[in-house]
Amino acid sequence: MEALEMQQHFEGSTGRASYNKESKRGGWTTFPFIIGSMMALSIAVGGWGSNLIVFLITEFHVKSISATKISNVVLACSGLFPIAGAIIADSFFGSFPVVSIFAFVSLLGTIMFTLIATIQSFTPPRCAIGSFTCESPSNLQYAVLYMTLTLASMGSGGTRFTIATMGAEQFDKPKDQAAFFSWYYLTLYVANVISFTAIIYVQDNVGWGLGFGICAIANAIGLAALVLGKKFYRRVKPKGSPFKSIARVVVAAIRKRETSATFGSHEDYYFGTTGNYMLKYLEDRVPTKRSFRFLNRAALKTESDRQSDGSYARSWRLCTMEEVEDLKNLMTIIPVWSTGIFLSTSIGVFNSLTILRALTMDRHLGPNFKIPAASFLVFNLLATAISIFVVDCLILPTWQNLTHRPITPLRRIGIGHFINIIALVGSALIETRRLHVAQTHEVLEGSIVPMSASWLVLPLAVLGISEGFHFPGTVALYYQEFPMALKSTSTAMVSLLIGIGLFLSTIVTDLIDRTTRWLPDNINDGRLDCVFWTLVVIATVNFGYFLICARFFKYQNVEDREDLDDGTSGLPQ
Repeated sequence: MEALEMQQHFEGSTGRASYNKESKRGGWTTFPFIIGSMMALSIAVGGWGSNLIVFLITEFHVKSISATKISNVVLACSGLFPIAGAIIADSFFGSFPVVSIFAFVSLLGTIMFTLIATIQSFTPPRCAIGSFTCESPSNLQYAVLYMTLTLASMGSGGTRFTIATMGAEQFDKPKDQAAFFSWYYLTLYVANVISFTAIIYVQDNVGWGLGFGICAIANAIGLAALVLGKKFYRRVKPKGSPFKSIARVVVAAIRKRETSATFGSHEDYYFGTTGNYMLKYLEDRVPTKRSFRFLNRAALKTESDRQSDGSYARSWRLCTMEEVEDLKNLMTIIPVWSTGIFLSTSIGVFNSLTILRALTMDRHLGPNFKIPAASFLVFNLLATAISIFVVDCLILPTWQNLTHRPITPLRRIGIGHFINIIALVGSALIETRRLHVAQTHEVLEGSIVPMSASWLVLPLAVLGISEGFHFPGTVALYYQEFPMALKSTSTAMVSLLIGIGLFLSTIVTDLIDRTTRWLPDNINDGRLDCVFWTLVVIATVNFGYFLICARFFKYQNVEDREDLDDGTSGLPQ
């Protein structure tokens, strides 16, 4: 979803010699190294992240609800770090150094996981699940665990999305970049399926040490593959922080807050060295752009802005009108962006509680095979992948042919919100049934409810369909509407909203835990159905908020929107 962020990294080198050298690099020669590294690193991240709740419960004796909170915080950090990685890569060092460093950090994290699982002094003594005599971890054991989680989440966030930017930098033609994106997401899904099935099975049935050891080996292979291709990579010179111009607009507008902003002539505004096409576009918008007029002061030319030779230049007192309009566009799209936060919140709570419910249900597939609890999330992943393919290859073209009107990114996002509510309603109904069965059979704490865990597959699949509509539409909308200077980080905003949403899911879980009796450690004695109905209410209110934001939202880049809606809006899945 995030990988559309790579489109603006292609400036030529300043020196002819360096240009000729760089022009011989890149291309499909780098593809095996980058995709191979991506595959191995994703397997490593999925291996420790997908089964973290079960690991905390079984090995560290963390209570089930506390384990979900810790897991959501860790996953939230993994969602926030990509923003930092993108800014560092774009502003200072470039993609390859950032990916290499964070891949090494990730390797340290997986090694620490392996040591924790194999050295008994790093974990408390073993006990039966649900026993009241379980010994809690010591402060030292918690410290080692949290340090491990920090390293692993930093490594995950710094590599997984920045490596996509690095891959796109190797190609000049849009069709080659599009092909790379397709392979990138295919690789990501394949790696996640391997992690959610094979590695989790090893962890649950063979041993945590071997499972985490496989993750460490995969991470080492990924780092080695990345470094081996070093001499073939094209390096793109960092362009400086794109957020600096945003800060300059705010500062300049504040410093000129006493200046009248009622000027109507184009000559009163500073357009800088903007090209003729963009200049005409901006001049046409100045008298009609009524929103956020306070920011127009940042581009007003005053006598104090004039230099000694009579010219004007950008400073912390004077910005170009293009920079002002970029900030206005950003402020216009933020409300729509914010609607994805609570959707991610519901997804975070949903996934965590699904794993807890699976632990209490009959997970046997036949007489001898038992599905690991965390592996049920793979059904969500598969449903998302399949729905993306169906939407892009069947639904969008069919709709276009029948109505001669495209499904805009906003409509696609709205459909995702609505289907998300359906998934939550279905999960609430299934939980009501599970609690009824548990009470009817008087299931004791630690015992299995005589109800098949396959009931969980249906809401997981519906949730996956929701994500297949929502997140690709979100990526398309951000990429086309964000300012040009922020194209490289626009789609990382999806990762940011997921991270914030997961943090909020922890807060929501903690709030429910503190104010109600719905979330005891033995969920068979709780009311998880009420938790899901609460999520339904939150999702419904959020959907209403989205409809209001969509009603007042106006596309700024109409031509870009039409290009996207003609069939490329779902490309980067």
